[in-house]
Amino acid sequence: MSTQKIFKAVGLGEILWDLFPEGKLLGGAPANFAYHMNVLGNQGLAVSSVGSDKLGREILDTLQELGVASDYIQVNRKAATGTVRVSVTSSGEPRFSICPVGAAWDHIAWTKELEQLAAESDGLCFGSLAQRAPESRETIRRFIRSMADYTLRIFDVNLRQSYYSSSILSESLELCSVVKLNNQELPIVLDLLGLKSMEDEQDDCRLLLKAFGLDLVCLTRGAGGSMMLGGDQVVVHPGLKVEVRDTVGAGDGFTAVLAHHLLKKSPLTRVSEAANRYGAWIAGCAGATPEPNSAVLKEVV
Repeated sequence: MSTQKIFKAVGLGEILWDLFPEGKLLGGAPANFAYHMNVLGNQGLAVSSVGSDKLGREILDTLQELGVASDYIQVNRKAATGTVRVSVTSSGEPRFSICPVGAAWDHIAWTKELEQLAAESDGLCFGSLAQRAPESRETIRRFIRSMADYTLRIFDVNLRQSYYSSSILSESLELCSVVKLNNQELPIVLDLLGLKSMEDEQDDCRLLLKAFGLDLVCLTRGAGGSMMLGGDQVVVHPGLKVEVRDTVGAGDGFTAVLAHHLLKKSPLTRVSEAANRYGAWIAGCAGATPEPNSAVLKEVV
């Protein structure tokens, strides 16, 4: 009986508390990605920084409870642990108010330990938000440059407030092998990059694919599913009906399944079906890191 290969995949960037009206939950796309990679049977690792404050200690404790190693979570004695105020609309869509620049996750330091981790990793997920400050931005880029050429490098765009720019987007696209973005972000990204929209999502995705020599462009459409373009392949998924609790973290779970199956070299149709199913399941749960569901995992792994 064959056993599944365990991939080492890193979520690099912000880690923080999502502050909901009813209480706080661990947040930050990289930490959510690492959690779901673990749930899928891999070794998911979060790389970030917290303050030496009560909120930072609570993040380290929560990671332990979730089974995510905190070995690469740095503790900064000068900066506070990051927070984001979150409100959820009647349709389950989150609205974010992010702490100003200067949080601990803006100061992820480059270390020999990170250099070694980069060389050992099979995959990486990073976004635009953690690149808003110079130190973390430089660490993210050094990490990518320290990875082997064949590794999976997913740029999960995640535009938040005003914390992005044309240079952050273009340089990230140059460094990644796969980009994931949603249908609201696509026209913004094209405009900032100076690429003229073709007025058709598939054509626009192909424009990105060719302009940056990417292996895959993944466009998510909320309840409308997704479109994935790689090489000459286009796979469209119509989405799955689900009673939405909140969509916080659904995209990060989707990205984790995307990474899992791309690392397994699964057919793109399988990648698409599994990622949509898992993302829809999370949207039907409360919070970004729900307890694993064995029936769902059997379908998506």
